[in-house]
Amino acid sequence: MKIVADESVDKQIVDRLRAHGHEVLSVAELDPGIDDEAVLSRSRQSNSILLTADKDFGELVFRQRLLHSGVLLIRLAGLAADVKAELVAIAFDQHAKELNMGFAVISRRALRLRRQPR
Repeated sequence: MKIVADESVDKQIVDRLRAHGHEVLSVAELDPGIDDEAVLSRSRQSNSILLTADKDFGELVFRQRLLHSGVLLIRLAGLAADVKAELVAIAFDQHAKELNMGFAVISRRALRLRRQPR
């Protein structure tokens, strides 16, 4: 699966997803400092899921209704980086087909998906 990882995503998560065979473009590695709209646009243009820990993307998707090709918001505060990485990798492995259909939030309890028209 193709993924654009926002700067807010831990390096351990990016590394784990790559180890699971996903194609991950890391904003922190390639273009640090670009604004959120540019990150969202880059993910849409490359038909990639946007992976982020930044709640501002909810504003862009729901209030400003910007186009996207799927967003996964990480809400795993307080967990060790390796635990977060494993939970996110499992989410991609188990829910890859659904993640491009809307805005998903991964928390300790569940993965919630809100389908969003594009």
